[in-house]
Amino acid sequence: MEWSIVFFLNSILLGAGLAMDAFSVSMANGLNEPGMKKNKMCGIAGVFAGFQFAMPMIGWVCVHTIVQYFSTFEKLIPWIALILLALIGGNMLLESIRGKGSDETAPGLGIGALLVQGVATSIDALSVGFTIAGYGPMMAFVCALIIAVVTFVICMAGLEIGKKFGTKLAGRAQILGGLILIGIGIEIFVTGLGNL
Repeated sequence: MEWSIVFFLNSILLGAGLAMDAFSVSMANGLNEPGMKKNKMCGIAGVFAGFQFAMPMIGWVCVHTIVQYFSTFEKLIPWIALILLALIGGNMLLESIRGKGSDETAPGLGIGALLVQGVATSIDALSVGFTIAGYGPMMAFVCALIIAVVTFVICMAGLEIGKKFGTKLAGRAQILGGLILIGIGIEIFVTGLGNL
């Protein structure tokens, strides 16, 4: 493929499609912490964008180096996403039921849990390495960069929406956030199994 409007449009659409899981998780995070500050929102969106940049590049490298090993790993992607998101969502539900969630220490918003969310929502983007395998290194890099920018914008929107609803839902927001994460994990799992 050559540099063209079609390349940029495809990259934007690819970014929008890949960012939907991160958008939903961002909404759950916003629900969980309605008083979240802008710098924390940018940090969360930045983590998701970073993973959405890295995963297609890792996939691209795998296609060009160790493709036979990557195709074996690809079968595990739905299971990994389901387990990670179910653990985070389940933890949010447990903390909410026990009454330990507060705006400051809301489960799912610590750096460790955020990194797990980033991996879980972007692991399917490894497969994009196959989609962009025909691109040269610079085009693959630019495509991944566009995906990251689109993801950042979409995640910021998700956080804003979640914060607005989180303020209105008050005590139930953490339960809803946990259920959303578990639901996303199940959706990724079912969709991933259907694609195998």
